[in-house]
Amino acid sequence: MLKVERISVVNMENAIRGARNPMNSWSRMDSYYNEKGEFVLGENDLSLAKRLAFAGSDHRKFLRQIFVSMDITAPLYWWKEFDTYKVGTVANSTSTMHKIHSKEFSREDFSTDKMTDDCLLVLDNVISYLEGERVKFNETKDRSHWHNMIQLLPSSFNQMRTVSMNYEVLINIYYARRAHKLDEWHVLCDAIRELPYANELILVKEKPLSDKE
Repeated sequence: MLKVERISVVNMENAIRGARNPMNSWSRMDSYYNEKGEFVLGENDLSLAKRLAFAGSDHRKFLRQIFVSMDITAPLYWWKEFDTYKVGTVANSTSTMHKIHSKEFSREDFSTDKMTDDCLLVLDNVISYLEGERVKFNETKDRSHWHNMIQLLPSSFNQMRTVSMNYEVLINIYYARRAHKLDEWHVLCDAIRELPYANELILVKEKPLSDKE
């Protein structure tokens, strides 16, 4: 299970202006903000952005200045894989260390969509034990119960993180993970495809570039 919420894309105007710095071609800028306050790439700017994006990482430095923030809720086993992407990402997570004892454990706290019935029975037993330890810790403050929760917590436990990235990082993630065997990556890749100008600036290996400026 993976859920993406509260997506925000910022700094596209500054990024495209910076992309024109090497050729001093600011006079050709034709982007604007629509009535909803959304930044819209004009024909000239979109053509330039597409050409630079398709030209490779050395030429599309401006994509590193288009920033994306999103809240991702996913199981710990997925976050271990996501943590491969250390460069160009920042994440603040909900804390299992500080808050694991503050909420009752339930099956909804875990990713169970691929579990068999037998596995769900095992998980229910684990959840029951974890809840018992949580109650004991809150009553006694005995850290042995807290350690039992932390060390037994299954990797299917869901955690929410607010993640900041940029379009260049998203290119790397998309092409490295779009065919991954974990469905969680497919959900994230679907969300990436829905970002502003994803077809032109992120899915750069999907089709040849024909536009010219």
